[in-house]
Amino acid sequence: MVVFPNCKINIGLNILGKRPDGYHNLETVFIPIPLKETLEIIRSTKNTTDVIFSHSGIAVDGNINDNLCVKAYHLLKKDFPQLPSIQMHLHKAIPMGAGLGGGSADGAFALQLLNDKFKLNLSANQLIDYALQLGSDCPFFIINHPCFAAGRGEQLEPVSISLAGYQLMLINPGIHVNTGWAFAQLSNQPVANRQLKNLKQHIQEPLQNWRNTIVNDFEGVVFKAHPQLQQIKDELYHNQAVYAAMSGSGSTMFGLFEKSAIPNFQFPSPWFVKHFLL
Repeated sequence: MVVFPNCKINIGLNILGKRPDGYHNLETVFIPIPLKETLEIIRSTKNTTDVIFSHSGIAVDGNINDNLCVKAYHLLKKDFPQLPSIQMHLHKAIPMGAGLGGGSADGAFALQLLNDKFKLNLSANQLIDYALQLGSDCPFFIINHPCFAAGRGEQLEPVSISLAGYQLMLINPGIHVNTGWAFAQLSNQPVANRQLKNLKQHIQEPLQNWRNTIVNDFEGVVFKAHPQLQQIKDELYHNQAVYAAMSGSGSTMFGLFEKSAIPNFQFPSPWFVKHFLL
């Protein structure tokens, strides 16, 4: 069986403070977007290991056992020992550590694929519980519709937002932003020093208003460390973006354009640049 994990962008990201468990309370709106990877799972004909994992496309760094797809299998295997050995192949097309949630999507889609393929009969709520054990962003990809998120990002409330008809431009210059570092920089700033916005209210306003009402708290600290990202945002607005922002803790920048707009960019060829009509 094959599935196609998609990624997301964040519209607004308010960091409300650190929790006793070490995580941060936040508010954001997750929007799924049509940049996708490919994940295939088949029953293994070999009995040497539970999971034979392979990958192609963008290089997947780190220990294979730390991959969220592999973790998803082992998480379910604890409760469903009848799960057979599998072969799993991931074709990676979403930059990692870029604020797009590609790894989180892979883990969530792996849970759903294993559930469907091996008839585990898990409900959506049960899959969300498993997904949260993989990571704070993973539960969103079980729902995979626009959601207002609170808590660690796992408290999800569907919202009626449509970006249909807009153009979406993604730009990632290859800068790696460590999420832990970004949170640490914000933790050193009092919440009072950041703009507190009623995101749930502002997201319902016309998209043309978002530029003045919706912010990503990470932009201040990340742009200070990487001024090039501020330059990209400025360039997006210079090319008539209706709204432009950084997704998550970065470093992917995105712009939303009217369907009739003709963005004219000259970004360096090694950069990751994608253009979609939503």
